[in-house]
Amino acid sequence: MLRNPVVQIRQFGGPESLEVVDAPMPEAGRNEVRVRVLASSVEYTDVTIRRHLYPWVRRRPPFVMGYDVVGEIDQLGEGVHEFRLGERVADMTVLGSNAAYRTLPVRRLTRVPAGVDAAEAAALILSWTTAFQLLHRAARVRRGQRVLVQGAAGAVGQALLSLGGMAGLQLWGTARSDHAALVRDLGATPIDNRREDIAHVLPDGFDVVFDGIGENGYRCSFAAVRPGGLLCAYGYTAGVQAERRLLTLMGWLARLYVWSRWPGGKRACAYSINVMRARHPGWFREDLGILFGLLASRAIRPRVLDRIAFDRVAEAHRLLELGGLEGKLVLCPGVASRTDAWVPGALHAVSSAGPDDPRPRMAAGPPSETVRHGGRGAALRR
Repeated sequence: MLRNPVVQIRQFGGPESLEVVDAPMPEAGRNEVRVRVLASSVEYTDVTIRRHLYPWVRRRPPFVMGYDVVGEIDQLGEGVHEFRLGERVADMTVLGSNAAYRTLPVRRLTRVPAGVDAAEAAALILSWTTAFQLLHRAARVRRGQRVLVQGAAGAVGQALLSLGGMAGLQLWGTARSDHAALVRDLGATPIDNRREDIAHVLPDGFDVVFDGIGENGYRCSFAAVRPGGLLCAYGYTAGVQAERRLLTLMGWLARLYVWSRWPGGKRACAYSINVMRARHPGWFREDLGILFGLLASRAIRPRVLDRIAFDRVAEAHRLLELGGLEGKLVLCPGVASRTDAWVPGALHAVSSAGPDDPRPRMAAGPPSETVRHGGRGAALRR
């Protein structure tokens, strides 16, 4: 008999509020498919949801965690004709995907190319689609622009640097000094913002600043933007770490609209992947499809630090809150539980193994200059 273990949150709070329970086996309804989950990322966004700091989740616990999913269709609901049993599909679900099985509406599905590693595909759904849309939908970057990425060693930061290099941007990235080599490998000039004032890195300022940290309520980032330039804010990690209230964090984002109306010509905007998808659902499928194509051709390669079993999701949340990881932790229900302890520092050097292989191996080097600035990168210059 099939089991459906899920990661459920009992109440808002710390990682101890997470539990693995057996849920009823879902059945695909009309215009739905059921998938056997192959991979579901454990995101920093999951931390904000767990701590009740994420405005797009209004449900009260208990509920199942899991922001994204790559799965294999094992049941077709009534009226489904465009998909077949055994096909692999992906979706950004916000909740419900840290599970062995789940149902998905067909209108939201994106096909996953054959041969693509499920964990790497899952790593693209939130972080890399966010980066792609920040660059090409929100900021509409142009070749040669000078761009600063705050939090460049994070998942979205790495994606911004990789895709920004493919778009021909001049890149700088803030990160801790021990992540400088990673930022440099991704084609950017590293900045230790604990020692350097980003407002003085370029005398004239940056054309675009992407900020998912929100240090000092985005004031530092806005100061680094040139007249006529743009600040794109997409997160508030600093506020979460400082245990700010949700109302305070929303005030930070509201401030951006006020700044955009000040004299001086600087602009600021707040980006949300959920708002963008609600307004332009076709864009999400199109953009994720482009990224899957780049992954299939190995033009991009997201860093997967480890593939984990259900019993390690709470521990993954603790590591995410500590910070400093250089890639994704991905729940793969087919991975066996392990009894050895994680050593957070050791995870920095671990990257993706072969397709659906739970065994980590050392990271490959960054994409070549040819790949980052030519070839499939032409698809990104939109």
